Amino acid sequence: QVQLVESGGGLVQAGGSLSLSCAASGSFYSIETMGWSRQAPGKQRELVAGITSVGMTNYADSVKGRFTISRDNAKNTVYLQMNNLKPEDAAVYYCNANVRRRSWVSASTYWGQGTQVTVSS
Repeated sequence: QVQLVESGGGLVQAGGSLSLSCAASGSFYSIETMGWSRQAPGKQRELVAGITSVGMTNYADSVKGRFTISRDNAKNTVYLQMNNLKPEDAAVYYCNANVRRRSWVSASTYWGQGTQVTVSS
């Protein structure tokens, strides 16, 4: 089984910063892309940022220039540094990873349990 455990999040004032991390554990062959999504009340889950195993990144337009995604492949961990937070960034943030459990098996997507980010104006 593969588990993703998130940490970080919390309450911050608008303009402030928060850092999230998500560590993958369990038995697997490799991790391909990793990423972060978020879901605000009454809204659909949206992709925030993604990163490939070789460090190529992509971001939602709404967070470009403010958020930075990174990963440590040795630790099977993905990070999200969030700067200049806005009230509209408030949501539950979920990490995800495309994990190949065996070399001959296609990758499957796993999700973390979510962590709350609250931004006060």
